[in-house]
Amino acid sequence: MAEIGYNRQNAVEYARHWALGRNPRYYNFSGLGGDCANFASQCIHSGVGVMNYKPLFGWYYLSADDRSPSWTGGRYLYNFLTGNKEAGPYGTETDISRIEPGDIIQIAIYQPEYHHTLVVLETGEIPTPDTILIAAHSYDSIDRQLSTYDYRQIRFLHIEGARN
Repeated sequence: MAEIGYNRQNAVEYARHWALGRNPRYYNFSGLGGDCANFASQCIHSGVGVMNYKPLFGWYYLSADDRSPSWTGGRYLYNFLTGNKEAGPYGTETDISRIEPGDIIQIAIYQPEYHHTLVVLETGEIPTPDTILIAAHSYDSIDRQLSTYDYRQIRFLHIEGARN
């Protein structure tokens, strides 16, 4: 299996283009629990170009009815990215200092578990909640400062690359 890089610029450009709209190639899950992980997966896919079609534990989207739980579910996306040893993207949970454009942030706002997924657009020279700008669906945002969220918990996911 070949290692491939993560094109952060592609991921960020996709996020900027679709942050306040919906790509018609993908179902809008806003009325079904939220569209944030779906949007983050689309951005990541734009940066890696490969999916993992393993039923149940892969990471893929073919249609609203044929997709993996990790494509649209925040905790499943986290589990896939941090545990993937096969095809598709992989990453590590990290701290704020290692976050880069194209990475993922997950927050818990009003629940004890992480339930909102954000895509990093910019970090500033030294990443802080004030310098990190995000894009997101469900609560559609573009260039929103991370510090404007009132969250209980936060975790940072650094996309390392992908395998083909």
